[in-house]
Amino acid sequence: MKIFVYEFLTGGGLYSLGQSPRDNASLLREGRAMVEAVTTDLAALEFSHVDLLCDARAKLNLHGIPTHSVSSEDEERDRFCALAAAADWSLVIAPEIGGALATRQRWVRQSGGRLLGPGERTTAIASDKQRCAEHLAAHGMPIPPGVGVDGGVLLPPDFPYPAVIKPLDGAGSEDTRLLFSIEDAATFGAPARAARLEEYVSGLPASVVVLCGPEERVPLIPCRQHIADDDRCTYLGGSLPLPEELAERATRLATAAVAALPDPLGYLGVDVVLGEEAARDVVIEINARLTTSYVGLRHAAVGNLAQAMLDIAAGRPGDVRFRPRRIDFTAEGGILRSTRWTEAIC
Repeated sequence: MKIFVYEFLTGGGLYSLGQSPRDNASLLREGRAMVEAVTTDLAALEFSHVDLLCDARAKLNLHGIPTHSVSSEDEERDRFCALAAAADWSLVIAPEIGGALATRQRWVRQSGGRLLGPGERTTAIASDKQRCAEHLAAHGMPIPPGVGVDGGVLLPPDFPYPAVIKPLDGAGSEDTRLLFSIEDAATFGAPARAARLEEYVSGLPASVVVLCGPEERVPLIPCRQHIADDDRCTYLGGSLPLPEELAERATRLATAAVAALPDPLGYLGVDVVLGEEAARDVVIEINARLTTSYVGLRHAAVGNLAQAMLDIAAGRPGDVRFRPRRIDFTAEGGILRSTRWTEAIC
């Protein structure tokens, strides 16, 4: 089985932006952690052959895995399409910014390849935060009240602050700000590009990965998200597991959110905030791609998490059992702690 793995920051995507990996050091570490983790797991599968696209300026710590170096925007696309056409599956990891994810998923389809990821309708919904919120609300999901704001337009003074402003096509906490008051909104001025302004919801931020296939949608163990206590909402990493009651609430929300999508497949991440009581729980957004939580989840998984992702996507049962361990991981994919649950509780 031939598998093509592509990650935007390490795979040559920055050429299309006229940027260097050195200009994106923090995001590069996050991208490198994801691609090294999932590629290692895929390469460990029996009868698998993994090909990886690699920016000539970026270094990956992967031994024995074929890497195809690219040195320009044109070379990235040409080699991407050739590898996707030759593969049984193509896994694309890219930010939503500027349509990067949707564009490269489209390259796979145009090449006649098989995408290990959702259909274009699901990606279109998840890649636009305002559209995603409206879609989820139309399907009865609880979301923070909010409005879309055009780029260059001042934020409305009559909106109920505190509020969060984030680009419609943002990835992670990129260009996200927490505005505590009308005065903060006035100081902020106008977003540089189209954004969503939504009421701030207090509670415990969490994420749930759902592995999707034609036969079933399987939620994995929920992770807590660690967010910096500042106005930038910086993502610091995560930990697992959650207390049982909170985990059940997060799983229930995520499963319902994914069920509202038109063509989910592969690895989808759902971000939620859990309130003081279940009635205050909300869905924040959906990621139609692999997320940093993969790094923590793979350490807790009994089996090979990449194998489970492939099996479920192909319509086969997947092994999604997890060890009784406490895992803490950073935004860049580092494992800070791995202990048995009983030890973590003490």
